[in-house]
Amino acid sequence: MQKQKLIVIGNGMAGLRCIENILKEDNSIYDITIFGSEPHVNYSRIMLSSVLQGGTTFDDITINHLEWYQANNIRLYTGETVIEIDKNKKLIKTDKEREVPYDKLILATGSHPFMLPLPGAEKEGIVSFRTIEDCQRMMETAKHYKKAVVIGGGLLGLEAARGLLNLGMKVDVVHNSDRLMNKQLDQTAAHMLQEELEAQGMNFLLEKDTERIVGNTRVEGLQFNDGTHTKADLVVMAVGVRPNITLAKQAGIETNRGILVDDYLQTQAQNIYAVGECAEHNGIVYGLVKPLYQQGAVLARHLCKKNTKGYQGSILSTQLKISGVDVFSVGQLTTDETTKSIYFHDEIASTYKKVFFRDDKAVGAVLFGDTKEGPRLLDIIMKQKFVPDQEKADLLRPTDPADSYVATLPKKEFICTCNSVSKGAIIDNVLAHNLSSVNDVKACTKASSSCGGCKPAVRELLDYISSDHFNETTENKSFCSCTTLTEDEIVTEIQTRNLASVHEITEALGWINKEGCTTCRPALEYYLGMIYPEYEQNQETLYLNDKMNAIVRNDGTYSIVPQLYGGIVQTNQLRKIADVADKYGLPTLAITSDQRIHLKGIRQEDLSSVWSDLNMRLHSTTANTVQSIKTSNGDYLCECNKELASQMAYDLEKRTEFLKTPYRIRMGVSACMHNGAGSTTKDIGLMKVNRGWEIYVGGSSGRNARSGELLTVATTKEEAIQLSIGFIQYYRQSANYLERTWQWMERVSLVHIREVLFDQDLLQFLIEKLKTDQAQRKRLLVRK
Repeated sequence: MQKQKLIVIGNGMAGLRCIENILKEDNSIYDITIFGSEPHVNYSRIMLSSVLQGGTTFDDITINHLEWYQANNIRLYTGETVIEIDKNKKLIKTDKEREVPYDKLILATGSHPFMLPLPGAEKEGIVSFRTIEDCQRMMETAKHYKKAVVIGGGLLGLEAARGLLNLGMKVDVVHNSDRLMNKQLDQTAAHMLQEELEAQGMNFLLEKDTERIVGNTRVEGLQFNDGTHTKADLVVMAVGVRPNITLAKQAGIETNRGILVDDYLQTQAQNIYAVGECAEHNGIVYGLVKPLYQQGAVLARHLCKKNTKGYQGSILSTQLKISGVDVFSVGQLTTDETTKSIYFHDEIASTYKKVFFRDDKAVGAVLFGDTKEGPRLLDIIMKQKFVPDQEKADLLRPTDPADSYVATLPKKEFICTCNSVSKGAIIDNVLAHNLSSVNDVKACTKASSSCGGCKPAVRELLDYISSDHFNETTENKSFCSCTTLTEDEIVTEIQTRNLASVHEITEALGWINKEGCTTCRPALEYYLGMIYPEYEQNQETLYLNDKMNAIVRNDGTYSIVPQLYGGIVQTNQLRKIADVADKYGLPTLAITSDQRIHLKGIRQEDLSSVWSDLNMRLHSTTANTVQSIKTSNGDYLCECNKELASQMAYDLEKRTEFLKTPYRIRMGVSACMHNGAGSTTKDIGLMKVNRGWEIYVGGSSGRNARSGELLTVATTKEEAIQLSIGFIQYYRQSANYLERTWQWMERVSLVHIREVLFDQDLLQFLIEKLKTDQAQRKRLLVRK
């Protein structure tokens, strides 16, 4: 299938995170081209303040190096600006006279720094704080000049000011409000922050509006409208950003403050999407990294035709990235007649905590000096948890390490949502590599390397790991002893690097044992067969011929099982089986619990002749396939109509034979509520009822029996078949090798599986894909 042309305008964090997710979801759909106006690969813009402050290099904040683009066959045009979108012809034009057609277009144009239109703003020495070039300009200026003024007392302005102090400059921060970070902090926290930063060397000029910039060709100072002034050799404007919507407006795409998008990040123009700081969703333009990454994940699933409920908006939290200053803010901090608050203020220790409530739900919080409770408060606010009056004050009290947020968090939950780093992943790396600081964890796992909001949680987790309360163990998640990679990482590498054989995989991914082992070789061959159906054409041992397979028994003899659909045998088939049994000295035949006839005790020297004389399709009971479907054909249990169940089993077996599965699938079809086929303890079970067919999934009749869960009730036979084979195909596509259906269901949830199967478009896609895979498999068997 020919790939669709996907163009991304913007090489920033939001657009590239979306592309990373698309490659993980399905890298076979799109041929990707990216245009970036800056002459760089993708880097973390929010980490520029760390570079300016001296703790990080430009190379450290690079997210995707050039080799990543090349490895994923992405065409990247840096230093090239898209200047026109032709919606009718579905192509874009650049400032280098390049024209490129698209099938899908993502606008990730970001924001422009807002430069105050002041008299004298054209003078040399006036910069914004938005790009690598801005950062380099400030660092170079600090070598020759000594006095800087930052206009803007918000998050970005304070981080820029801290960096300029580290570069040896004297710094004034000019702010038009009466307090710093007035959108994120209340009066008390802002005053405490000001005192702390003044102790570090910053000087603040609050409630000041700049009238003009003075100087000849270069800035020499600022004149304020109250008649005062201050000297300046460098002026950094950090007064906010504006969504870059110019290109969209010129193309006739609907805009407001940003480019208007729906829950799937689609604009009102067909096949054109917007993500990141340029997008406006439900009246809000987001400028923090976590919402942008959440948007990218939703858009990726939507473009890959995966089920998603869409983007639902984000609750914003703020973490100031200045060494020695702990500030956390989340949610709504304004008070009115509907809100109440609790607070704690220790002037000696310089700590302050305040939580705002509306009824019995926390809606906002601000912490200064001690931000350990930040992750827990963020979780409570995001999930809108009920907090009774008697427990409200407990939110501000120090928590016993054993009862802390990170201690009670499940290991699979994310500590760093920006980079999808779970608690378990951090624990595993801390214990394996003896990590002791937040920076160690960041370097090893990328946790806290984006917005930095998870730093308190990472720090708390490190404290918890080193405490006497910690009793969680590390897990060896590597796939086998041949590799340190996990199963998910291996599959991702196969897809993104187009590895097409076991040899290519073991070479490219640094296998310790290049030949593989009994654990990894079957799994790798299974995944290759799922990703590249044509792979099996060159494999001699992956599949057995459907008329030539057998079970090896402990005594060295063989057993074979004729394929009898639905447990029904024709008289000519039964006669042929009996004749072969007599000819080769097989006096007894076993009729097993799967309602099939097993020919046992076949000598090795007779096996080929038995296959030839029998000349029947055989069923493998040990391979990872859909096994023989058990039915309730006998009349001994009740007198219900058994024919419906038999025909259902027959049709299901015909439509699922030949298919390879992650683990063998056992199915049962019961003719009535007496459940004669044990349908409720099968991987998939169907039971005829008055309303139609009850479908149970995720059961197990093994040593540790499990009852299946009711997926749904299908009103017709065809609907039941479609839902069953849709379930099988989704399991084939998303389960790990040797992962049982019930284990897979625990991982992805029954709710999610229902969402997929009840979406008619997705269900039909799964059915058609299963049909295609089955046809491919049949052709391969015929060739053999």
